Amino acid sequence: MKTLRGKSSGFTLVEIMIVVAIIALLAAIAIPNLLRAKMSSNDALAKATIRAISTAAESYGTANNGNYPTSETALTGASPAYLNKSYCGSTQSGYDIACTFSTSAYTVTATPVTVGTSGTTTYTVTTGGVLTP
Repeated sequence: MKTLRGKSSGFTLVEIMIVVAIIALLAAIAIPNLLRAKMSSNDALAKATIRAISTAAESYGTANNGNYPTSETALTGASPAYLNKSYCGSTQSGYDIACTFSTSAYTVTATPVTVGTSGTTTYTVTTGGVLTP
């Protein structure tokens, strides 16, 4: 009968546990940073979206003797369109977009679906393109 001599190959349990602990530590550091980056990108997209709606409404007002659109349809249905897509009443990357239009004013609000998870702040843009956090 033959016996094996010498060192056996493979990893010990301690070595595997050390590798798992290192991976867990790296994950504990990286995951919160990734979530924070996602929230920052959602915030930036919400601001960009309501600014785009505001710019479209201001352009419409300039072209129509100072009268603002009474609905988002006036912005998306014009030829050429002031907006390529309908945003009001929808959710964009963790933010609910709400719009109010009249011939003399408009208000567009972006509210996070879940504060602290999908976004950090409610943003509002009003007549004249004034953005407030």
